[in-house]
Amino acid sequence: MNSAESFAAVCLAAVASDGVLGRDEARSLRIELEFRTPFSSMEDREMTDLFDRLLALWRDLGTMGLVKSAIPQLTPAQRETALAVATQLVRADRVVEAEELEFLNTLASSLDLNPGKAELIIEVMDILHRDALDTSN
Repeated sequence: MNSAESFAAVCLAAVASDGVLGRDEARSLRIELEFRTPFSSMEDREMTDLFDRLLALWRDLGTMGLVKSAIPQLTPAQRETALAVATQLVRADRVVEAEELEFLNTLASSLDLNPGKAELIIEVMDILHRDALDTSN
């Protein structure tokens, strides 16, 4: 895997971390990637081929196996962004399952980021997804 495939693999693992990869999750994953280099310049066929390869790896290696094979190809900056996007994808539907939280914690510790950086990224993403204007809580 190259760095782009590895980045997409971490993101795919995030949406599949609860054991289910639904159509809405796949669409969210694609949207998150389409605004980033090199995915923004990929043709539909290239993107489909990428997802097909990554899904085959996911089936063979499992969620954390896919992540562990992807991490070595990512720079520290790419790892930080991958964690932020993974957190975004897990939280996007506002329903965070226990398996998804466990995945994020395991991912954060696996990325070997500077001390406190992973916690900060997850905390900021939690703030971003907080429904701060809901006065019923």
